[in-house]
Amino acid sequence: MKIIDKYILKRYLVTFSVMLIMFIPIGITIDVSEKVNKMIEKKIPFFDILVYYGDFTIYFANLLFPIFLFLSIIWFTSKLANNTEIIAILSSGISFSRFLRPFIYGAVIVSLFALLMGFFLVPKASKGFNDFRYQNLKGNSQTRETADIFRQIKKEGKLEENIYVSNYNYLSQTGFNFTFEKFKDNVLVEKVTANRIRYNDVTKRYTLFNYNQRIVGETNDQIISSDKITKQYNFEPDDLTPVVYVAETMTIGQLNAFINKERERGNANINTYLVVFYKKFSLPISAFILTIIAVAVSSMKRRGGMGVNLAIGIVIAFTFIFFDKVFGTLAEKSSIPPFLAVWFPNLVFGILAAYLLRNAKR
Repeated sequence: MKIIDKYILKRYLVTFSVMLIMFIPIGITIDVSEKVNKMIEKKIPFFDILVYYGDFTIYFANLLFPIFLFLSIIWFTSKLANNTEIIAILSSGISFSRFLRPFIYGAVIVSLFALLMGFFLVPKASKGFNDFRYQNLKGNSQTRETADIFRQIKKEGKLEENIYVSNYNYLSQTGFNFTFEKFKDNVLVEKVTANRIRYNDVTKRYTLFNYNQRIVGETNDQIISSDKITKQYNFEPDDLTPVVYVAETMTIGQLNAFINKERERGNANINTYLVVFYKKFSLPISAFILTIIAVAVSSMKRRGGMGVNLAIGIVIAFTFIFFDKVFGTLAEKSSIPPFLAVWFPNLVFGILAAYLLRNAKR
């Protein structure tokens, strides 16, 4: 049986690798055809383009790896079934569970690889991918996040500090329509407004334009105004970064520390960070579930051949992706617990995998 295990495991990994090698160039070709005019217009250096497509490859492969894995297993298992190799293996007295073992070995290898990629490599690729797009491929109106950004930057006893910007440019580290408010015993004691705020990486300070400060007194208020002023505040530029953008660009350790910091601040958008965090674990686990479903669906020789198995596989794969996206969005926008929303597709398809596996054994 060891020979058969090696044979199936080799086919598992090779077919999956070939599937990635085949489809990633297609994705790159489509992306180039859409963006080549802007690249030429902006005279982007060729080396920068190569780095971008290196990041694009990792980002694209991580995003669609469940579909690639599922279809590759459907493909080569259907070929085994059509060549009556599966019938020969099972007829020799080997149980279906034992036949499934090398597939599980393959799923372990792919899952560990996907887990490490998601923890360390994908965040760096995501940052390079998004930075290049926002800097070179989108217009000025698109480089700013139009969503209102509100953060609580300090809460110590009766003292509370909040900031707000109407939009934020990640690349230039510039925010617009900035407001800073300080409360004591839920009473406003200081308010600062500025048309624009810009962060300086060297001095670690902020420059505010059209600055207005109001200090609330017991009998009268003090007003301070300036066209331009430099100040230091207790928040980082990342606090103004678009929610999904910053979460996707952090390694697992950085993201965990960031979530703890935002939870202490009482950030209302904490669910969005948690969705990204939990997906780093749920995505590799889906490799096991999809492997079992793919083997159960394609191990039977059907009338119509491989095409029927592939059609079934495509429907199941895209249904899984649909569930994953819908419940991820619901967790971000509603009161559904992020852990439940992220793991719900795996739960549903895990039950489906158990059902199909039971029928396949029969």
